[in-house]
Amino acid sequence: MSGPTSNPNWKSVPELNVDSNSNDNGDGDGNAKGITTPNGGEVSPRRSSPKSTGHIRLPDHLNRPHLSSHRTLSDALRAVRSREEQETLLGDDEVADPDGCLREDGGTLGPRQPFWADPHQDLPVYRTIQRIRRLILATIEDPYTIEQLKEPRMNVLIVKPLVDRLFDDDDVSLVYCLLVNRMQFLREQSFQHHHQSVNMSRATLCELVAMKVLRRFDENSTGRPGLLLLAHVLVAPFQPFQNAPPEVCPDRHTWKYQNQGGYEGKLTSLEVAIISESKVFLSSSACQKVIDAVYHGRVVYTPTAFLDIIPDHYKHKPISLYDPRKAPLLNQYRLIVPRTRNLIEVGQFTVLLGLYCLCMMKRTTYTLTTYETCFMIYAAGWVLDELASMLEHGWHVHTQELWAFLDITFCVIYVAYISVRIHGWTTGNLELGRQAIDILALASPILFPRLAFNLMPENMLFISLRAMMKEFTGLSLIAVWCFGGFLLSLKWLAMGNSKVDFETSPDPITISKWMLWIWFGLDGTGIQQAPRFHAIFGPTLMVIYAFLGNTLFLTVLVSILSNTFSKIAADATAEIQFRRAVLTFEGVKSDALFAYRPPLNLVAFCFLLPLKFMVGPRWFHKINITLVRVHNFPILLLIALYERKSLWKAPRHKRLSGPSKRAKWTFWNWNNFNVHADLQAVFDEEPPDALIKEIEEDDELEDAVLENSFGGARSRSMSPGSMMPRRRRLSSVWQG
Repeated sequence: MSGPTSNPNWKSVPELNVDSNSNDNGDGDGNAKGITTPNGGEVSPRRSSPKSTGHIRLPDHLNRPHLSSHRTLSDALRAVRSREEQETLLGDDEVADPDGCLREDGGTLGPRQPFWADPHQDLPVYRTIQRIRRLILATIEDPYTIEQLKEPRMNVLIVKPLVDRLFDDDDVSLVYCLLVNRMQFLREQSFQHHHQSVNMSRATLCELVAMKVLRRFDENSTGRPGLLLLAHVLVAPFQPFQNAPPEVCPDRHTWKYQNQGGYEGKLTSLEVAIISESKVFLSSSACQKVIDAVYHGRVVYTPTAFLDIIPDHYKHKPISLYDPRKAPLLNQYRLIVPRTRNLIEVGQFTVLLGLYCLCMMKRTTYTLTTYETCFMIYAAGWVLDELASMLEHGWHVHTQELWAFLDITFCVIYVAYISVRIHGWTTGNLELGRQAIDILALASPILFPRLAFNLMPENMLFISLRAMMKEFTGLSLIAVWCFGGFLLSLKWLAMGNSKVDFETSPDPITISKWMLWIWFGLDGTGIQQAPRFHAIFGPTLMVIYAFLGNTLFLTVLVSILSNTFSKIAADATAEIQFRRAVLTFEGVKSDALFAYRPPLNLVAFCFLLPLKFMVGPRWFHKINITLVRVHNFPILLLIALYERKSLWKAPRHKRLSGPSKRAKWTFWNWNNFNVHADLQAVFDEEPPDALIKEIEEDDELEDAVLENSFGGARSRSMSPGSMMPRRRRLSSVWQG
């Protein structure tokens, strides 16, 4: 293997014996005990073989991943309790600031300040990016697939040593730097043809290492502080040239960003993962934990944006947990919570669809009706909201949204409709007014499916349909370009045919229709009319076109679309979680324009944008907040009442003594009117500590699970005199 040995810091690894039955799912750390790391040291001491020949061999117990990880049953139970604690209601002793934000150490955020400086501005991001690139280039020189990199042998030799070498508890920018390197390798793959496969392998390795580093952060810190640490890793903003030497810092990357108090040009790890389509990383459990917390609003942060139409950056809140009981009743920042934002957008689109239907049913070509006027104004506000979404995080991120292509198509149709309609109304041209209504009718195939996309965003049909539409559009444009030569050839043959008059020769539109019918196998009129172009060349060209278009092209098109659907269906979970990550990241907005519902966002645009240049940041922020709270008073009130009861789960209290409280209200508990109610109720409350202690002492549960869960696997590595553990009651029951 030339990859690991190409690094001069690697020691020679001539041979490595790994049990073929060992397995790694790609999310674990694998068997790395006793393995030489890139810096020349060992991960942990190991036993040397008495007949050592210079080869590195794993001890017997390392051949079984379930015994090598040293993850006891108590560790697993603690991890489960940690996940439950992350969603449990914040305690009364945990003090939050007046905005409901709670720091990871349980204290307040200190003295109230309107703008919170970047706490990670001292991290050497530029150095870490360059260091990771050098390590990846020295490690991978041969192409590997993602399945090969997930194998235990490759995990031990390549992935795990990189994780051990790079991981640092105090550096939350590691994941960001790894994903930035992944983007660079993917970019190099597109133009370095002699290194395409190798660069793809390097990009995949960066994604796997980023996933394992994130998991290491998750394992090292539990509970709500661990959740907040993961949030810092994923949504804290960084800049690629952060703390770079002055001679390499470009001056061109600062002018194109709005003033955001030091956060200009910074991106989060989550955004880099989305634009690099790191679906394996985004589908990991640690990443989904943060995405779910951000989506529901348990973790809050102030996003950075490329361009805000109405910027209001007077305040910048840090990444923190949110306690709705300590927050104001009308908290305008809850309008940018992705779950709330998604519900609001569905409501806005439903109103747009209703006005569209009324406008088309009551349409007239002579005058503007009331319904058309309402639709015209409301749709203008909706299009402005869509434009602000495009500018928020850029075109690349916005187009990753599941229904983005439908929204963009409707915006194009609406702009064409409003332009023709206004021009026809001002000039008094009735024909233009009729054409404008006809243009608007083209939006019907766009708006109705879009509502289904909103209501079922995780449906595999819609996810695959989006990808196949992209493939189909690209292939169709290529086909039109290629088959355009047949159209010109047939037209020029008709022009040179002396038996056909110039006026009666088929026009290009007619020839295009004949070719289109042949393409989809609808009609053979074009073949019948081929002698009109030329007695010999006309039928020849039509037959060749029929073979290429109807047979060859459609066969290739069906094969490509089938392959696309198969790939998506084979990794459906990763695709769904990737779309969920895009929906979450897109839902956190920084532009003040998103706090106003269409069509009032048009009024806000016309009023607040000039006001921004007339008053200071503090007064502009106060005016904006007042208008937002007045405008969204019912919505903010409903959000506050709902989140104070449902944002965090109620804590599960242990039953210390006496009868269960659940038994006291058995008559009123409707869940007990079920034959199988007790099957779930037995786990509703924690057992007494005395009973847990008795079970552990009686069965030695941890040792039994670790040593005997795989039957006789352990006995093969034990001497005959030590095959029976001290107490084998639990093992005897399992083994009959």
